[in-house]
Amino acid sequence: MDPVPALEEPLKNTLGAATAKVMAEHLGLHTVGDLLHHYPRRYEERGQLTHLADLPMDEHVTVVAQVADARLHTFASAKAPRGKGQRLEVTITDGSGRLQLVFFGNGVHKPHKELLPGTRALFAGKVSVFNRRLQLAHPAYELLRGEDVSETVDSWAGALIPIYPATAKLESWKIAKAVQTVLPSAQEAVDPLPEALRAGRGLVPLPEALLKIHRPHTKADIEGARDRLKWDEAFVLQVALARRRHTDAQLPAVARRPTPDGLLTAFDARLPFTLTEGQQKVSREIFDDLATEHPMHRLLQGEVGSGKTMVALRAMLAVVDAGGQAAMLAPTEVLAQQHHRSVTEMMGELAEGGMLGGAEHATKVVLLTGSMGAAARRQALLDLVTGEAGIVIGTHALIEDKVQFHDLGLVVVDEQHRFGVEQRDALRGKGKQPPHLLVMTATPIPRTVAMTVFGDLETSVLDQLPAGRSPIASHVVPAADKPHFLARAWERVREEVENGHQAYVVCPRIGDDIDEQTGPGKSKKSPEDEAEKRPPLAVLDIAEQLTQGPLRGLQVEVLHGRMHPDDKDAVMRRFAAGETKVLVATTVIEVGVNVPNATAMVIMDADRFGVSQLHQLRGRVGRGSAPGLCLLVTEMPEASAARQRLGAVASTLDGFELSRIDLEQRREGDVLGQAQSGARTSLRMLTVIDDEEIIAEAREEAASVVAADPELESFPGLRTALDALLDEEREQYLEKG
Repeated sequence: MDPVPALEEPLKNTLGAATAKVMAEHLGLHTVGDLLHHYPRRYEERGQLTHLADLPMDEHVTVVAQVADARLHTFASAKAPRGKGQRLEVTITDGSGRLQLVFFGNGVHKPHKELLPGTRALFAGKVSVFNRRLQLAHPAYELLRGEDVSETVDSWAGALIPIYPATAKLESWKIAKAVQTVLPSAQEAVDPLPEALRAGRGLVPLPEALLKIHRPHTKADIEGARDRLKWDEAFVLQVALARRRHTDAQLPAVARRPTPDGLLTAFDARLPFTLTEGQQKVSREIFDDLATEHPMHRLLQGEVGSGKTMVALRAMLAVVDAGGQAAMLAPTEVLAQQHHRSVTEMMGELAEGGMLGGAEHATKVVLLTGSMGAAARRQALLDLVTGEAGIVIGTHALIEDKVQFHDLGLVVVDEQHRFGVEQRDALRGKGKQPPHLLVMTATPIPRTVAMTVFGDLETSVLDQLPAGRSPIASHVVPAADKPHFLARAWERVREEVENGHQAYVVCPRIGDDIDEQTGPGKSKKSPEDEAEKRPPLAVLDIAEQLTQGPLRGLQVEVLHGRMHPDDKDAVMRRFAAGETKVLVATTVIEVGVNVPNATAMVIMDADRFGVSQLHQLRGRVGRGSAPGLCLLVTEMPEASAARQRLGAVASTLDGFELSRIDLEQRREGDVLGQAQSGARTSLRMLTVIDDEEIIAEAREEAASVVAADPELESFPGLRTALDALLDEEREQYLEKG
């Protein structure tokens, strides 16, 4: 049997079963290689202390500080009625601030002896507030004994102390000791970068980078190691994407060119407006792709309301003209129904193929969702298999085995971030040959994220709003500080309705169950913010309060994801027809819902939503000629990060600017992990906002390596790294079920 390569050695063989179990369960580390790639979050210098003044609430922190004062208090308690209870209070300082440590009961004896004034140590624990002062209760600590030739000094050799992402079960210095144990294995790390690329860019070899990231002697060591490790992540990921693009480009596809004077021409002739320059340019890019004999793979991103649906519909009509069928996949039933309604309205008699009164070039447009009645579903499936229906719009139901097409030529996926690669592939497998693919998203994506997350797609951007669109004014309503602002918000809603318009009220939760989206168990509890502790506001509760209070007498209805699809559709129809004046809803209205007469939106607990989501929601108003108004209601205090985030949303309508802010504020993994596959969460060192240059260069290098050697025969190290990345991807697919 071949020996296991050093970096694939299970941690339990080197660190012991107990430590390995904690590392696997809490940090996702299983092998020596995993641990070597668990990089320090930051470094402390022996002579320089962390800023205690900047400690984040409720987070697990590691600080280096000096004991200023230690006092042992004796008190009476239920367990020690004779005054034998003991509490040790230790004050530590770093020059920027002071922090209190507290130890109780039997836990006081050891620290009482060791934590004497003047002692320096690493302290780790969860930051909390007691009597308005920051404290760590029962922190773990590790003494730093200066020049003492002890085990501690050996393990902290060098002036820079690495601080690792840690957990309550495993402190940073214990991780550091474990790393020290496996560090010799770094010498056997196989280098994924082609030698010419590494040397040409002056990057250090991988074993050296691993050594320097964990045990740096200077800040230059850290910089050199980081540059190298970022390149690894960017390059391996871009090679995976370049290979996918290369494979896709080898697939055969049927070229689809629209017939002159066919369905597309007839459709364009009935449009009551001219397309924007942006729409015309993007349409040309798409038509050029459709005319080739390998499948189009294009991402169409556009601001909320920039007319993506129109561009997608023209592409679908071009394919129907050329004898094929087009399928549009939407993430929710509400959205599928909405698209079906707007497409049939835009097409008029051109959507009535085979019916009395249908136009000469008409085709049939069918809807297919999971909740349709048996008869309607049977008819839709029949229309697809016979080719009677040129266009089908549906949800995941389109992917099922039973669904068969006569000749599927184009797949349009709306809101890509809600579909994984596997679902795209399942639908693509429905064609006799791979169909062309157009992916749409209304969440503007910074260029680097597009290159990283959607690197297997060509990108088109629609950044012009169609004529007649109105600006949207956005304001933050601080309900806790200024309750009269909230009262005024409801007056504004009434005024909009009195002027003949309609309004949305959006809540984070439905209300028949506390713990649906961000119930108390999931909200970030902070001792000083009561607003964060309570469950998020709910549709059913708010609707009741409004109908009995500030909006009494107005026609108010609710809409949420748990309603029966027919009921949801009926509510949307009444709202679209103007019968319902105020719609109180969850985020089911986030994408694609188009009611031009709706001019106002009040978002309750706006701090519970992400930046991009707020931008999406806001895009539902101002879709007609009247200006839009969006009010972001929050109870968060003025100085909080949440309020700053809402301020950013209120201050700009530029989705690309907001997506940058969103990315800077969230962990990258959140953004990348929900994208095409789990492999994107393998970014440990690379940040897609700051490392734009590296990503762009890595993409170019990867493309030329793959073009010259698609199977990577000459790059065994790169193949190994790629297998590791894709293994992780496959594993995570399985975990997602």
